[in-house]
Amino acid sequence: MSEISSIQRVEFQDRVRTALNDVHLQRAMAKAKSGFVDKRLEAKNALPEFDQIRDAARDIKDHVLSNLDTYLELYEEKVIENGGHVHWARDAEEACSIIAEICKASGARTVTKGKSMVSEEMYLNPALEAVGMEVVETDLGEYIVQLAGETPSHIIAPAVHKTREQITDLFHEHHSPLGYTDRVTQREALVNEARSVLRERFVSADVGITGANFLVAETGANVIVTNEGNGDLTSSLPKVHIVTAGIEKVIPSLEDLSVLLRVLARSATGQEFSAYTSIYSGPRRPEDGEGPEAYHVVLLDNGRSSMLGSDYQSMLRCIRCGACLNHCPVYGAIGGHAYGWIYPGPMGSVLTPLLNGFDSAVDLPNACTLNGRCKEVCPVHIPLSDLLLKHRTEQHDRKLTSVTSRWILTAWAWLVRRPRFYQAVMAIPLWTMNRVSRGAGGLRWIPFGRGWTNTRDFPVPARKSFLRQWHSQEKGRE
Repeated sequence: MSEISSIQRVEFQDRVRTALNDVHLQRAMAKAKSGFVDKRLEAKNALPEFDQIRDAARDIKDHVLSNLDTYLELYEEKVIENGGHVHWARDAEEACSIIAEICKASGARTVTKGKSMVSEEMYLNPALEAVGMEVVETDLGEYIVQLAGETPSHIIAPAVHKTREQITDLFHEHHSPLGYTDRVTQREALVNEARSVLRERFVSADVGITGANFLVAETGANVIVTNEGNGDLTSSLPKVHIVTAGIEKVIPSLEDLSVLLRVLARSATGQEFSAYTSIYSGPRRPEDGEGPEAYHVVLLDNGRSSMLGSDYQSMLRCIRCGACLNHCPVYGAIGGHAYGWIYPGPMGSVLTPLLNGFDSAVDLPNACTLNGRCKEVCPVHIPLSDLLLKHRTEQHDRKLTSVTSRWILTAWAWLVRRPRFYQAVMAIPLWTMNRVSRGAGGLRWIPFGRGWTNTRDFPVPARKSFLRQWHSQEKGRE
């Protein structure tokens, strides 16, 4: 295993230990876990044709990915017809440079940002601050993590890892100099205080930057789905509006949009529709009462085109709903920051190695139980657990894993190809563990299993293997 891989593995394990021992994080994750899961299930059950709509959503995304160049060119053509500008960025550095130049050309000093994971991916905030811009996040969750000097912990709920008490402390620290000296603790009061602080920022901003949930090729429109309305204020109040999006966000038509919207909110938050679904098609026209004077779209590749035609192309279907995170037991235990980059959970464990390289994310594909829940709940049928397993295979083939683990897997593969010998060998640890446990039901230590037994007992297996039990029952039926 390379030196870089070894360093990344140590860092990941350190982050996991920190997360598991963070009392505030564990409290916050425990509260959030069931809410997302239960609400999604209720929304799904309330729509009998939900699975058929998921199939249609998958087919739309697959069709687009098979004809991506055509739809991107059509989208660019329509944006230009609407009076906007389209910029193509090969990587994050080029995207940041383009956006910084637009801001400088407009004489901007203050930039407001709606929630945008792709802007997090390109590290846009530090890039703009480096050229003298003040950047203000306007989504409540993003605003909280910005005050804390952190990155989002979840792709739809950036501050899900924070308790209310921690948010109170942050607001009191940062808002007291602005005249908000009362220490507010109730959720509604915290939201109202943030709104009051941000209101002036919306009005005074020179440039507004948003992401896009979808880009509609038929009309050249970008679609923003939110529950706060901050995206609308960020899009319409400043004189310049910049949209940042990955190239995979394009879809053919408004009719296709209606299909995807029906699965997005239900999968993300358990709503039929989000509170705000806004469609923007360019700068302000003479008859419009409000809107930006200039409209720019920055389309980011950053490794996405290399996934086209590969075994990982289905990952480009992702509509960033967060359902896989909400249903993942590993994410629920360690939160998002332990994953080490912008995209956490199952989707991040697949995407990060593809965008950043396998050496930079050695442990992520292995931070999974392969229980398949992520695959089961994905609204566009991305086989996430299968892709994670493929990552593991590639890691093994590239010798990115440790020599010990490769030796164990090689020995295991040799053994399972010889069923009789396998059964005989496996009978030994079964007998031994049952003998040592003496009916206790769990083992406090097993060889090479310290990662498990440091935090919980290892369950004692049945005295007989499944296969032996099966054969015994079959003989009894004869």
